[in-house]
Amino acid sequence: MKHVTVHDVPSDAVLIDVREPDEYAEAHAAGAINIPLSTLPERADEVPADGDVYLICKAGGRSAKAGEYLEQSAGRANLINVDGGTDGWLAAGLPTG
Repeated sequence: MKHVTVHDVPSDAVLIDVREPDEYAEAHAAGAINIPLSTLPERADEVPADGDVYLICKAGGRSAKAGEYLEQSAGRANLINVDGGTDGWLAAGLPTG
């Protein structure tokens, strides 16, 4: 899995936020789709198989776990972890939803 900083996420990226719904509701990157890590096994088919998919959480740990799961269980190779997560996104002043 690749890793990028919050500044390297394209504005048109497919961005999956793997935090829980209450965390997502507080603040999230603009355009992020909420698929909590806890529901990923049941919802893995909602993660696009084509094109790059960026995974984000609070700081980068849960999104890395989500990427590992998707690589191992769903055979995905198009995953990119956003290091720094939503905390880094907010600190950088990037658009939120």
